[in-house]
Amino acid sequence: MRVLMLLVVSLGACVSEQVPQDSAQSSSAESSLGGDDWIALFNGRDLTGWVPKIRGNELGEDPEGTFRIEDGLLTVGYESYQTFDERFGHLFYEDSFSDYQLLIEYRFIGTQLIGGPDWAFKNSGVMFHSQNPNSMLPDQDFPISLELQLLGGNGTEARPTANLCTPGTEVEMGGIQVQAHCTNSTSETFHGDEWVTVELTVQADTGVSHLVNGNKVLEYERLTVGGGSVDGFDDAMKPDGQPLTQGYIALQSESHPIQFRRVLIRRLNGT
Repeated sequence: MRVLMLLVVSLGACVSEQVPQDSAQSSSAESSLGGDDWIALFNGRDLTGWVPKIRGNELGEDPEGTFRIEDGLLTVGYESYQTFDERFGHLFYEDSFSDYQLLIEYRFIGTQLIGGPDWAFKNSGVMFHSQNPNSMLPDQDFPISLELQLLGGNGTEARPTANLCTPGTEVEMGGIQVQAHCTNSTSETFHGDEWVTVELTVQADTGVSHLVNGNKVLEYERLTVGGGSVDGFDDAMKPDGQPLTQGYIALQSESHPIQFRRVLIRRLNGT
């Protein structure tokens, strides 16, 4: 992911709904909320407020129905695909955010699609501080952004979740620039299809914290545009060294089915 980030800030009212209080919500996430100012970005009925960008297609096109609603869950699936063919996808929320807390409940299901890369087994993610999806080119693989990487276990090896990946971006940890594209968190491994709650606390470009089931597992600071691990982008969208202070949120499709039960956000400092 390289080059400038065309970030449009929508500071007006969110076209989203207050957090629903139904019995499907988990107690672990409930204990993390601590207030009534959370907004549900996913309404449990349809994809209002979201737009897909699948590699090889124009923004808004999802001919295989990758992103859809099943039994009230936001589902990423590949039943209409013959093979994956590096058709990485992202479902973008319509608004841009700067300072906020984000809470996601997810679980991996089913089996990986034929043709998906080995590293994408039980692998998905939440992109944040992303470039405007309107600025992505048709064959761009990932948006220039930061990624809260979601992993599931294979039954034997340690595979922590809520890791950090940096497509076209750079961060520091303890005052030292991180060289690796992906950095593991200290979370446990979830080998089954259980629901996992992950949270982000994002403070513009000054600092980010990752939590898993209420426990802090990773933190870093000084977010900037830069680095590699992104292809097919418009060079004008990657001004290396520019502070990364705001951007869009997107859910990934990387060849392994995944479901999201809740996607909640709470703005900090009104941004």
